[in-house]
Amino acid sequence: MQNAMVIEDATFTAQSKGHAVHQMPLTFFRADEQGRVIKVRGNDEIHHHLENLGFVTGAPIRVVNELSGNLIVEVKGAQVALDRSAASKIIAG
Repeated sequence: MQNAMVIEDATFTAQSKGHAVHQMPLTFFRADEQGRVIKVRGNDEIHHHLENLGFVTGAPIRVVNELSGNLIVEVKGAQVALDRSAASKIIAG
């Protein structure tokens, strides 16, 4: 019998108004990439904190800079620094 390993792909595709949208955690974005917030994951505390920073469903975002998974993201006209952990909670496409 062979050992099988399941590898979870971090990106997936959903349909949005007839168009395919690639969704992935914000940590997969690189400098100058743009997208929109699809959803925010995490417990209530981090979820509300990120929403208060402007990361709400449908908000346009742009990664200004990326270094080792830590990001500076432009959202609603403001630049916000996110560590890798917080950025992984934001699903964008």
